[in-house]
Amino acid sequence: MRDIIQLLPDAIANQIAAGEVVQRPSSVVKELMENSIDAGASTIQLIIKDAGKGSIQVIDDGQGMSETDARMCFERHATSKIRKAEDLFTIKTMGFRGEAMASISSVAQVELKTKRAEDELGTLIKIDASILKSQELIQCTKGTSIIIRNLFYNIPARRNFLKSNPVEIRHILDEFQRISLANPSIKFSFIQNDQETYSLPPEKLGKRIVDLFGKSYREQLAACEEDTSYVSIKGYVGKPEHAKKTRGEQFFFVNNRFIKNSYLNHAVMTAYERLLVDGAFPFYVLFLNIDPAHIDINVHPTKTEIKFDDERSIYAIVQAAVRKTLSINNLIPSLDFETNVNFNVPTTFGSSQRTHEKSDVFKARPTQDAWKKLYEGMDNNISAFEQQSPRQSMKIFDSTDEPKTIQSKANDWNYDSVKTPNFQVIQVLQKYLAIHITDGLLLIDQKKAYQRILYDQFMDHLNRKNGASQQLLFPITIQINPVDHVLFEEITQEIKDLGFRMEMDSEHNFQVQGIPSGVLEEDCQLLIESILEQIKNENVDFASHRNEKIAQAMANKTASKFTQKKLSYEEMNALIGQLFASSNPNFSPNGEEISKLLTEDYLIHLFS
Repeated sequence: MRDIIQLLPDAIANQIAAGEVVQRPSSVVKELMENSIDAGASTIQLIIKDAGKGSIQVIDDGQGMSETDARMCFERHATSKIRKAEDLFTIKTMGFRGEAMASISSVAQVELKTKRAEDELGTLIKIDASILKSQELIQCTKGTSIIIRNLFYNIPARRNFLKSNPVEIRHILDEFQRISLANPSIKFSFIQNDQETYSLPPEKLGKRIVDLFGKSYREQLAACEEDTSYVSIKGYVGKPEHAKKTRGEQFFFVNNRFIKNSYLNHAVMTAYERLLVDGAFPFYVLFLNIDPAHIDINVHPTKTEIKFDDERSIYAIVQAAVRKTLSINNLIPSLDFETNVNFNVPTTFGSSQRTHEKSDVFKARPTQDAWKKLYEGMDNNISAFEQQSPRQSMKIFDSTDEPKTIQSKANDWNYDSVKTPNFQVIQVLQKYLAIHITDGLLLIDQKKAYQRILYDQFMDHLNRKNGASQQLLFPITIQINPVDHVLFEEITQEIKDLGFRMEMDSEHNFQVQGIPSGVLEEDCQLLIESILEQIKNENVDFASHRNEKIAQAMANKTASKFTQKKLSYEEMNALIGQLFASSNPNFSPNGEEISKLLTEDYLIHLFS
């Protein structure tokens, strides 16, 4: 039998590596701009066409490369950043793997121009899918210009997985935003389809934040600073009253590298405890400077994940720094001495350790053992329940001889069977409707019911393009984050179809003259933000599901006011009638069950 294991050609190996390094156009933007920063550039220009699918160009005035280095940078594991394994523990540059350029050039057409200050001539290199097409000496200015054309043109399956232009542009803007925040001393410009979106001069961090997010942020920022022997923290946090219902504007940088860390985010959120309304997220831009020997950034090719050798200390320092800032700015309420305050630092997420101890008041109750038995084994069933589809019913008893307890298929009944002569409905906890029907007790989640009803209404407006609008006596102003503005322009027509009437009055502000019927003026800004957030977070193709996602965001936010709303008997009747007349009375637009049937067998067993 012949040998079957062979070495892969470099071109194929590079394409495989590109699967991790180059996920979308924004990945290319990140790698190229970070290379410019490592080259000591003081000016960086990003030029995008067709959301990066057409071309991505980065021009800098950095130190440039020699002819030999210009060719070598496209080889796998070729880097100027490290020489030995120990260098990984002292690395301060953005790049170090030597994978990015080789990976990018394997899935695109690349043109590189570069020149050092001491060289008379620069170098022009053209590469097509890892194949060197040409290399020559040319006249050019000091620095580097690199153009990436037709990303994934040689891998159609990968190119087909790219999202719509607005979504891809949003990801590119996110990367541009993070890199420009981390380097306020560098001049940045961003040009999209021949139009300049950003022109950021060298400036201090506070001014850079205002230039990126809008003038309204000038009054929202509170400076945060803490210096310890282990880590130093600098940056800004937002005032609680300006917190948003979306979590997009939260940034952690470690040694000037943007990272994602839910553990540190939790530290910030606990510092804001009792200052935020439910579901609100504060703005923050925090820079942590720490000895590279205490961290490991070689966790993932994207380098956005990081490991600390002492996470608990970092957590405590971040939390204390933010709380101190809020206190200095008189943003923390006085302590309530009748409430137990938890000062424990939680372990990292996923740990089995409980971070909040139960109050002694509950431990002293004589019925605690009885409750413990009732919930015995419950934790063991949680993971199995989470794996179920939203449309699967929850299994209460494992034994096959137990009675069928809860029936979750609402299509086993209809409005006529519910609305019997003996029809009775009551509201429970201002959250649920309980209805006595022939088969047992029907429970309806009123918030989810409203979500379904409103979703159908908004979908009808979008499909018919005739959403009713209520004119405002005094127009209101809403602000769109500059980074979200591109996405907002894409859905302007759908916003009008819903019933919004608005006009742009400045670069990122809109005057709203009319809003959809049933929407409150004070909810206008939040609704627009929610629609944008819904679209940004979707993994499905935006263009083909646009109306559904917009209607879903509108329904979710509009229905939130019905979470704990006392309903009159007439309102309960109307809700039930509208629910069973909807397109799908069984499930909310989010795929969650709206109703549960407690059968007679279950109720008998419950008290047996």
